[in-house]
Amino acid sequence: MPEAYIVDAIRTPTGRKKGSLAGIHSADLGAIVIKDVVDRLGFDPLAVDDVVWGCVDAIGPQAGNIGRSCWLAAGLPEAVPGVTIDRQCGSSQQAIHFAAQGVLSGTQDLVLAGGVQNMNAIPISAAMYAGQTYGHETPFSESPAWTARYGTEEINQIYAAEKIADTWGISREDMERFALASNQRAERAIDEGRFDREILPVGDFRMDETVRRGTTLEGLAGLKPVREGGKITAGVSSQISDAASAVLIASEKAVKDHGLKPRARIHHLTVRGDSPVFMLTAPIPATRHALEKTGLKLNDIDLIEINEAFASVVLAWAKELDADLDKVNVNGGAIALGHPLGATGTKLMTTLLHELERTGGRYGLQTMCEGGGLANVTIIERL
Repeated sequence: MPEAYIVDAIRTPTGRKKGSLAGIHSADLGAIVIKDVVDRLGFDPLAVDDVVWGCVDAIGPQAGNIGRSCWLAAGLPEAVPGVTIDRQCGSSQQAIHFAAQGVLSGTQDLVLAGGVQNMNAIPISAAMYAGQTYGHETPFSESPAWTARYGTEEINQIYAAEKIADTWGISREDMERFALASNQRAERAIDEGRFDREILPVGDFRMDETVRRGTTLEGLAGLKPVREGGKITAGVSSQISDAASAVLIASEKAVKDHGLKPRARIHHLTVRGDSPVFMLTAPIPATRHALEKTGLKLNDIDLIEINEAFASVVLAWAKELDADLDKVNVNGGAIALGHPLGATGTKLMTTLLHELERTGGRYGLQTMCEGGGLANVTIIERL
């Protein structure tokens, strides 16, 4: 049976709101990681069968198939195609899935998966992520069919994060303790140089600037909730940020033909759905489905990356799966390190791969909640 291998994974540092990457065009930002992968590994870029790229709200400077634009902005051959996909926050994780599936099918040998997001440049992305709706009461308020099925209940991420906290009995203090740990883990990872190998500097910008050093429980407790009477604050939510990331997927043939070294094997790919009103709960059934299909237990997984869209998302998932949080987001998550939407999927995979290599772990699992009530799960095996 064919195999799909990860042979490289790289990301830019994550820029904060109005930070170091805010003024960089998304095509140029994506081009930075693409060019690095091609130049550093030294293979013929014409061998790339496709560039599969994640981006959310592909409008303005991110419109017009930004995946294709990033490749061309890198100065690489026009003959190589590119495609941009939007599975909301999981866009570049889905890019990994499509790339791996192309290789596993035997129709492709070398595919570059990745993503880019400049949330500073596209204010609608930031506004929607902060809990504003799409200009209507819900995105589908004018759809009789939607209303007949789901009524007029609010559809936005802050509402969903609150609903999850209430349903799973997660207190504000629970979320603030989790957020504190995320920042402390990220601080430690930076100070110990754990991210040094996975980050490609952008000029003089060399390290994630999103970590809130000196975070305390007292400080988190003093933050105003986003919704009146709610539990969700900026301190327990992922940050508006900018970044690009890329993962190169290769077949066994491509590995031999281009002298590449496989670093991990794609072990399993899953995407599942759940309630679009709860929106952020799909990692729960998706993880269960992946474990059932593979015959693995969660205890068999050495490291887990689950996107910290909101603390309640991870804590509800952990309750349902009886997960050991000591294995989850060991170097911090999006609460501390940012969530650059379309880039986050391959960003998390980059961190997961490098941490498996650093610690000698075998299996890594990545999952994340996505708009519409979706979640991808990717399981890799370090080689």
